[in-house]
Amino acid sequence: MDMSLKKKSSLALGIVLAVLLGSCGPDKEAYDQLVTISTNKGEMKLILFNDTPLHKKSFMELAQAGAYDSTSFHRVIKDFMIQGGDVSVNEDFEKESRRLIPREFLPTRIHTKGMLGAARQTTTQNPYKNSTTQFYIVHGRVFSDEEMRVDIDKLNGSLAKYLYDGNHEDLINEFKELQDSGKTEELQQRVIALRPEIEDALGMSFHNTTLTEEQIKAYTTIGGAPHLDGEYTVFGKVVDGLDVIDKIAVVPVDSLDKPIEPVYMTVTVEDVLKDSLTARYGIKYLTITPE
Repeated sequence: MDMSLKKKSSLALGIVLAVLLGSCGPDKEAYDQLVTISTNKGEMKLILFNDTPLHKKSFMELAQAGAYDSTSFHRVIKDFMIQGGDVSVNEDFEKESRRLIPREFLPTRIHTKGMLGAARQTTTQNPYKNSTTQFYIVHGRVFSDEEMRVDIDKLNGSLAKYLYDGNHEDLINEFKELQDSGKTEELQQRVIALRPEIEDALGMSFHNTTLTEEQIKAYTTIGGAPHLDGEYTVFGKVVDGLDVIDKIAVVPVDSLDKPIEPVYMTVTVEDVLKDSLTARYGIKYLTITPE
C-alpha cells in the first residue's frame, strides 16, 4: 500500500475512533465544577448552585481567568463572615470589579455556616440589591431557640422606652457597663431574657413570625447569619474545609476588620462527575425522568 495512502487511512481511522469514543463517554451534563480556594490556612472545596446561574457563570469566568488569584480575604469578622474576591487589586481585572450581577434570591438558600454569598453595596446605593464580584463565606454562630423566635430589631428598638420610664436606673447602669466592656453578645442575651417583662410593660409582642421552622432548626444546629436572609444572594457552599473558615475567622484584624497578616487565596476549578460529587459530598442533583 502507498505510504501516503496508509497514513491517510490511519488518520481517518483515528478520527472515527475519537468520535466513537467521545460519543460513548459521559456528556457535559454529567459533570459539575468543584471549586478549590487555597489559602495559607488550608483549602476549602465549594460547589456552586445551578439555580443561581448568573452568579455561577460570573464566578466561574473570573476564577478560570485567574482573577481571584493573589487576592485576599480582606474583611474578616468572627461569628459573621470572611469576605474576599476584590479583583480591583489585580490590574488586569480592575474593570471586572465594576460588574453588577442581578440578584438571585431564593427562599431555600439561607445563610448557614459555609454558605457562599455575593457581596453588594448598601441598599441606599443599590436599591435593586445587585451583586458585585466580591464574595463572602458565612462563619456565623449557633443561636438559641429563644433568639430565633424573637424579633431582635423590634425588641432593641423598643428597649429605650422601657429603660427610661424612670424605674430602671440599675438596668441602665448594668447595660452601660456591658456595652463599655465590649460584651455585646452578653448584653443582647440579657435583653432577650427581659423580653417577657418588656412585652408586659409596653403591651407589645416581639415574636418573630418571619422565620420558618426549617430556618430555626438550621440556625440552632449548624449556625450562621440569619439576618442576611433575603438580603443577599447565596450561590454556593463549602463542602469540605469548614475548619478553614474557623481558622481565618480568628486571625488578628485592624479597626476596619482587615487581617493584619494578609490571607491570600488561589482559586482553581475542575470538572468532576456529578456521581462522584454525590458520593463524596452528598450533593443532590435534580434528575429528570421520562414521562
